[in-house]
Parts: sequence; C-alpha cells; structure tokens
Amino acid sequence: MMVFEYAPNGTLFEHLHIKEAEHLDWGMRLRIAMGIAYCLEYMHQLTPPVAHKNLQSSAIYLTEDYAAKISDLSFGNDAMAAKIGSASRELLESQSSDPEGNIYSFGVILFEMITGRIPYAVDNGSLADWASGNLRGDRSLKEIVDPTLKSFQENELEKLSEVIRNCIHPDPKQRPTMREIAAKLKEITAMEPDGATPKLSPLWWAELEIMSTE
Repeated sequence: MMVFEYAPNGTLFEHLHIKEAEHLDWGMRLRIAMGIAYCLEYMHQLTPPVAHKNLQSSAIYLTEDYAAKISDLSFGNDAMAAKIGSASRELLESQSSDPEGNIYSFGVILFEMITGRIPYAVDNGSLADWASGNLRGDRSLKEIVDPTLKSFQENELEKLSEVIRNCIHPDPKQRPTMREIAAKLKEITAMEPDGATPKLSPLWWAELEIMSTE
C-alpha cells in the first residue's frame, strides 16, 4: 500500500484541460511553475542527482491553496487517456529519464500552462515541436495564450518564452540546469521559494506533534 499526502485540488492536468475543474489564473499558474522549478532544482542538486521518471502535468498535484506538489507517479484517468492517447502518453513519459529530460519536460509543462494545449495532441505532433515553431516565428505570443486566461502580463510572457525555448532545445547538453531555470523564473516572478510552497500543510498537526516530542 502506498500513502500520499492529500492534495485536495487534484492535478495540474485536470485544471488545464477539464472544464469542470477550477480555472487557474495567470498568477496561480506562475506560482505553480515556480513550485515545480524549485522542487526539481532540489532533486537535481542531490548526490547523486534524482530525476523524475514521469514528469508531466498529471504528476503535479495541487494543495488546498494551489501550491504544486510533484508526485513520483502519474495516475492516469479516462479523461486524460482520451485526450492524449496511449501512444502519445508513452512518448511523453519517455522524455523524463534524466535531469536533461526533466528540463525538456518542464519546458513542455510550462508551454502547456501558457497555451492550455495538451502535450502531443497538436495536429498529431508534439507540443514541443509546435512550441518551437511558434517561438521561432513572427507570430505574436499573445495569439497562442490560453483563451480562458482573462489577463496576463505580456512582459512576463516574453521572458517565459525564452525559458521554454531553452528548455526544449533539441541538444540536451545545450539546455540550462534547473538551478539556472529557477533563478530565471525567480527574476521574472519575484517569487521566493516560500511564496511557492503550501501556506498550510494538511499534515501541520502531525508536524507539530513530531516537533513537540523532539
């Protein structure tokens, strides 16, 4: 039996692609992105580095205050399977086998959060390929932003596009490290790690009990 901390707001995938889920505004999406980045930065700095084996939006769980928690497993559901398809999902999962793969997958997640598009479901091609074409072209980034977003910061969007472009570089050795990515995102959002972590853990009572017995 596996036990996980309860994340009452489901997964990032559900909030981006399932109509019944709570809508995520621009600020919420940036906070979630920062939480993912800080977590991956920590994992990659361990000795030896730890890479997430299945990094995708369905593996990002959201707490009561919509902070990101990365699960080491992604529990697929019927809605996700129908939207992505099994072959596309296998391709997505294969990208996250090492730190460089995590960085690629993070770029895909970041672009997914901005556009509201489903990975590997863009005209039978990958979201990363579609992103590369749009980020290199003359097309305005505002044209590919998730239409459900009522407002966003255009200057932040421009800077985030550079981060995505670097993350999905075809040469893994040319991709930035998660430390560099987290630093760049911190510069864009002005958000420290404390701002991206849950304000109140569902296990706060257990943590207090442990502290009181030490």
